[in-house]
Amino acid sequence: MRPLPLLALTLAAGVALPAAAMPPPLPEVADAAMAALQRDVAAGRASSEAVASAYIVRGKDIEPKVNAIIAMNPAALSDAFAADQARRAGDSRPLLGVAILVKDNIETADAGLATTAGSLALADNVTGRDAPVIARLRAAGVVVLGKTNLSEWANIRSDNSISGWSAVGGQTRNPYALDRSPCGSSSGTGTAIAAGLAAAGVGTETDGSITCPAAVSGLVGLKPTVGLVSRTGIVPISATQDTAGPMTRTVEDAALLLTAMAGSDPADPATAQADRRREDYAARLKPDALRGARIGVMRYAAGFHPETDAVFEAALATLKAQGAVLVDVPAFPNQDEIGGNELVVLLVELKAGLNAYLASTDPQKVKTRTLADVIAFNKANADREMALFGQDLFERAEATQGIDDPAYRKAKADAARLAGPEGIDALLAKYGVSALVGPTMGPAWPIDPVLKDRYVGGGAGNAAAVAGYPHLTVPMGEVMGLPVGLSFIGPAWSDGLLLGYGYAFEQAAGARKAPTFSPGVD
Repeated sequence: MRPLPLLALTLAAGVALPAAAMPPPLPEVADAAMAALQRDVAAGRASSEAVASAYIVRGKDIEPKVNAIIAMNPAALSDAFAADQARRAGDSRPLLGVAILVKDNIETADAGLATTAGSLALADNVTGRDAPVIARLRAAGVVVLGKTNLSEWANIRSDNSISGWSAVGGQTRNPYALDRSPCGSSSGTGTAIAAGLAAAGVGTETDGSITCPAAVSGLVGLKPTVGLVSRTGIVPISATQDTAGPMTRTVEDAALLLTAMAGSDPADPATAQADRRREDYAARLKPDALRGARIGVMRYAAGFHPETDAVFEAALATLKAQGAVLVDVPAFPNQDEIGGNELVVLLVELKAGLNAYLASTDPQKVKTRTLADVIAFNKANADREMALFGQDLFERAEATQGIDDPAYRKAKADAARLAGPEGIDALLAKYGVSALVGPTMGPAWPIDPVLKDRYVGGGAGNAAAVAGYPHLTVPMGEVMGLPVGLSFIGPAWSDGLLLGYGYAFEQAAGARKAPTFSPGVD
């Protein structure tokens, strides 16, 4: 007998069962950490199938409020049942049966699931293949529950866009205040995990697309070192800056997920060192990891919002109480120049990378074969694709001259040098610190189709994105009920170090609170 899928589908349809036919209650998943649920499953207090069923049932009530999920995987419950069978046969993989959600710019082989990047141009892009990062997660036993909404094309279509909106998925909403932005571009993943619709999620980042939605949704989000996680099978923006990463309720969950995600991929040259660099990230998690650590305080990334600054000062007091030695870092060199070079790199690499990706898709399912085709498609379907904002960045990218353009090559070299060796690395050396901390950004802003996105702060992570260095955000508190995050930034391959610091802060601060699904800020 397999009653739980029947229960999930029956309750989701609003049909009551007689008391005698009711199976055991589903586990409580609303704000449960992934690792805690796995301990319950390992101890026999729950099953993977029951947990997946609980997410499906919860989604009936919560998903209409937040609009975070584009598509559910019809095989998720049978995959969870198979995980339970494997466990009974002696399989003890730590992530066996974990139900996750995946951003819909990452390919999965699940039948019927398209990889759309939120665009109607890719509405039929059912590839039937797992991106290597998803293949690694499946090898660890993970179950793909479904695909999440995102800021269309990972927020690279226009410089005047609305985070969390896509033509395929509509507008995702922040679970802490439904009239507020979920940030982007991994908006659906951030909202869904915060809302308790899966155990954990996978997002992607080019610059801020994991850390921003994680911060405003009260989550842990890690943008790994570029090259630690494969990008093959992910709709691209930038070969220099793109990466996938975990979005979770706890640092422990992020460490467990990253351990499974990390690894080399022959099709992605950037990952050549990944097998040698990857580690058991959960082994780094110790409550006293901050004791004696010299941490640089990114004063240049604060000062944009008094209420966020107050929460930041409280977080610094927690770090100090845990034994960290705090050193003020007043300025970051050449920040404006970094941003200008970054945009040149992103636009050139967008055209090259997207053209290559589209060429790899099935021409019977994806008629847009180039960026130019996508631009033309958007114009032809402007009533559905461009009613809220345009495609100015796409058009600028199409006008670029390719990766052999000397201007691109100079911008790429200058950006990497200024952000990395002469930026983050130089600050770490100058102030004798092992990592930098600062407010990830301010609280979520109202969703506004007229004025579009109105980011508050966000200077903590730009250099890490450009340099390809790791960036971890951890909940540090709230401003009027809206979460704000604390960023930990370090040199290349310091992912484990940052997770250790973030874990020690998280355990001491206990700052995360569950979302309230309030209609707005009172």
